[in-house]
Amino acid sequence: MTDLGDGAALSIAAAMAMRQRLLETSDSADLDVALLLCHCLGKPRSYLYSWPERELDAAQTQQFTGLLDRRVAGEPIAHILGERGFWSLSLAVSPLTLIPRPDTECLVERALEMLNGQLNPQILDLGTGTGAIALALASERADAKVLCSDFSPQVVALAEQNRTALGLGNVQILCSNWFDSIPAARFNLIVSNPPYIDAQDPHLSEGDVRFEPSSALVAENGGMADLLTIISQAPSYLLAGGELLLEHGYAQGAAVRQALLERGFVQVASQADYGGNERISWGTWR
Repeated sequence: MTDLGDGAALSIAAAMAMRQRLLETSDSADLDVALLLCHCLGKPRSYLYSWPERELDAAQTQQFTGLLDRRVAGEPIAHILGERGFWSLSLAVSPLTLIPRPDTECLVERALEMLNGQLNPQILDLGTGTGAIALALASERADAKVLCSDFSPQVVALAEQNRTALGLGNVQILCSNWFDSIPAARFNLIVSNPPYIDAQDPHLSEGDVRFEPSSALVAENGGMADLLTIISQAPSYLLAGGELLLEHGYAQGAAVRQALLERGFVQVASQADYGGNERISWGTWR
């Protein structure tokens, strides 16, 4: 626990130097400290570098050091701040949901490419969590109608909170376990970032995922169960020529492509994420 002594003043520069405490916890120590400081000061990051000699008052110092202690203990920065940036959006997050990752923006980019030239597309996002994918697509395509779902009523409420905060009227959110409660309809595009981690994967005990719900991370059958469920059922909800776009694990690309082909999808392909790992795959319904 941080102990600055009674009445100790902490400047912005001194607070930034406390990044050293995070070097074993985080691979983005500089950014983490800056985000915590901005949160406590209510200022943008540019302020930190323009006024490094500015001193935090007692309440700000106490708040900052308390938040820093939580980050040193491994708690995700998104949970500490209660929000996460994704695409061009700021989203409320909670321990009930997966924290949106930058690599998932690859899926948004690919989805927008697929929708290029289509007017008033109908989009379905399964397992929406915070609503990140659905809300990003809706923000870019005002003419689209986006339906998204999650199995948890509490998660649906969080996604609705984000939708309302962003003022996106072209999104509808409902509670459904995959396709179980999706109304009979046909979509131009179905997207999903489902659970795809094997329950025995050692990464589940590392980093931010320790604080995220296993229901948003882990799937049976070596991590493939939910992906296979979606691939199996999606054709009943796709227009002819509609596309299914999935995020998956770095080593699952071949298995996902094979499953898409066996189900009857054509033009099946995969794409790497920003780290060079196969992360998304898709196919067109014939």
